[in-house]
Amino acid sequence: MPLVSVVMLSYNHEEFLSEAIESVLGQDFDDFELIIVDDGSTDSSREIIQKYAAEDPRIRVILHEVNCGIAKTANDGIAAAKGKFVAITASDDVWAKDKLTKQLAVTASNENLIVWSEGEVIDGKGQPVGKSFSEWLPASPKKKSGHIWQEILEGNYIFGTTLLFKKTNLGNIRFDENLAYWNDYKFVLDLARKYEFYYIAEPLAQYRVHERNTVAGYGAESKDRLRQAGKEYVSICEEALQRYGDEIRRKTKALMYGKMGATYYAFGDKRKGRHFFLQAVRCNPFETENLLYPPRALKHALGNLLSSRTREDLN
Repeated sequence: MPLVSVVMLSYNHEEFLSEAIESVLGQDFDDFELIIVDDGSTDSSREIIQKYAAEDPRIRVILHEVNCGIAKTANDGIAAAKGKFVAITASDDVWAKDKLTKQLAVTASNENLIVWSEGEVIDGKGQPVGKSFSEWLPASPKKKSGHIWQEILEGNYIFGTTLLFKKTNLGNIRFDENLAYWNDYKFVLDLARKYEFYYIAEPLAQYRVHERNTVAGYGAESKDRLRQAGKEYVSICEEALQRYGDEIRRKTKALMYGKMGATYYAFGDKRKGRHFFLQAVRCNPFETENLLYPPRALKHALGNLLSSRTREDLN
């Protein structure tokens, strides 16, 4: 029984896959299994995976016949995991050789911690872009260790490729397969609700930004997909506010309502946009940003009456 199960999510990353696999196999700690779940790749990813699996008994392979999405891919890997701890990575990212060693050293004093680390951002050719993962988001001032559920409610800044956690602590927590775009956020939010996080400031992985990367390519998605992503984000916020509203601090509520309002405005629902902006003001009326919401709402309302020109969406 391995101590760690590494779950790698693979989909059409033939040009990056070998480096990702080798960065896991090259760890200076070897009590692990590598479960590669390929989500119906149409390039040469499967051939690459099978080649490595034939050469290294630590590798186990799960192949989806059709593309099922990130959430299903991650959940299948977690279900197959035999290790005490689970670590998740992507087929276009790269680990430092001592990643697992340094993270497991943290769990020696508390196995219930969710351990993650800083990362380095690289481009499609593997060259550093000069920013850490936290700087790139940006999320440098955010609280990164301890009980950070409230902070994550304000926006996700966890580098998912660096996550390591005890499998039995998941309980019923899984990636939400009803969410196509925000499943990773919901997963981290659910973990943070129950457990403390521990942040290692050293970059133990590299996050690759390229033209087919989910985050980097997000702005180029179709309007329908962007709208779906917006609906998913709002649904996560609404669920959290309904279930834990009394526990969420007013400042955090205001930020959530403000983002929900901006989302509705961006997709043309001005009525709901104004509703959530006003909720933000009620929660935190003296916050400078919140005081801007009524003028913004009024600006958009007047704009609808006075002009038929194309206007910029709310920032």
